[in-house]
Amino acid sequence: MTVSVGDLVEMKKPHPCGEKVFRVLRVGMDFKLKCVKCGREVMLPRAKAEKNIKKQLTENHNV
Repeated sequence: MTVSVGDLVEMKKPHPCGEKVFRVLRVGMDFKLKCVKCGREVMLPRAKAEKNIKKQLTENHNV
């Protein structure tokens, strides 16, 4: 799965606010994700983020 900045992804486990959908803000060794419900930003190591992504909801084609 190729994830890029601006994509919406659904995670396996919800954020404490109850939302499972996040927007990708940064991709590299770490993923920076922003909760679409509460706006909180989270940093995850790449391996953990890729393992916990359930599905990709939108793809950003601005390359």
